[in-house]
This record gives sequence, structure tokens and C-alpha cells, in this order.
Amino acid sequence: MKMNLPNRLTILRVLLIPFFVFFMLTDWWGYTGRLIALALFCAASFTDYLDGHIARKNNLVTNFGKFMDPLADKLLVCSALICFVELHELPAWIVIIIMAREFIISGFRLVASDNGVVIAANMWGKFKTVSQMIMTILIILDIEELWLVTEVFIYLALALTVISLEEYIRRNIHVLKEGKV
Repeated sequence: MKMNLPNRLTILRVLLIPFFVFFMLTDWWGYTGRLIALALFCAASFTDYLDGHIARKNNLVTNFGKFMDPLADKLLVCSALICFVELHELPAWIVIIIMAREFIISGFRLVASDNGVVIAANMWGKFKTVSQMIMTILIILDIEELWLVTEVFIYLALALTVISLEEYIRRNIHVLKEGKV
């Protein structure tokens, strides 16, 4: 099977995750390791933007991309969150709420797909994603002078996670009504 550029970028994002985790969880290089992890996270996050942009612009949207792109995003974000719990940099309850939202949305999308319905991301979901990425970058950087900004983004990301979930459920609850859309 020949892969187009957006799908290759999605695969690249998945392949960067173990390296990101390695540099986050090993202390061999000290703070330099965190900077390497940050660079990997930013590169992986940029491929998310880039693959979607290229796919839409050049009409290269594929079933593989529709499946793997959101999965790759969830793997990246969840990997970072789990690292933060391991490093005692984020409470587990926050990570559980964020990850639960991702599982619930995935379930909704699966049911919708079975009913032939495609549910597009809404603005709240986009705000949630951006806030989570900024939060992740700030936590990785671990700059003492930015502790308050980091805390604000942790709770902003958490709030937007809950708000986007509520909005998503409210707009798409019809998908759960036994085969009726």
C-alpha cells in the first residue's frame, strides 16, 4: 500500500512517541533530555497540524488517515500525561479526567461511524487541544518562574476538556439512540 504524505506524517508522529517518552523518563542527560523531549513533542504536534492541512488542501483524506490521525494524537497526549504522573508533575486525577474524555469521544465517533455519521471537531475541542499542548510544553520546560502560568494552563486545559466533552455529548447525543441519527 502506497502512503501519501499526510499519512506518512501521522506514522512519523506515532514513531516519535517512544523517543519522547524515553527522554522524558530517563535522567541521563538532565535538563537537556527534557529539551530533547520538548523538541520531539513539538515536532510530533506540528505533524498533527501539517498532515491535516496537507490532506485537506490536496484532497488526500483517506480512511487510514481518518482512523490513525486522531489515534496518533491521543497516543501522543496520553503518553505525555502518563509521563507527568510518573514524574509527579501532574496529579493522576487530572490525567484520568483528560483521558476519560478522549475515550468517551472515541466511543461516540465509533458509534457515529457505524451509523454512517462523521462528527467533526468543534471549536471547544480545538481550544482544548491547544490548551493541552501549551500545558504540556510548560510542564516539560519546568521553569520555576512560570509556575503560575503553568498552573493556570493545567486548570484551563482541564476546564476546556470538561466543557468540550459536555458540548460534544450535547450536540451528538442522538448518535447513541439505537441506530437513529
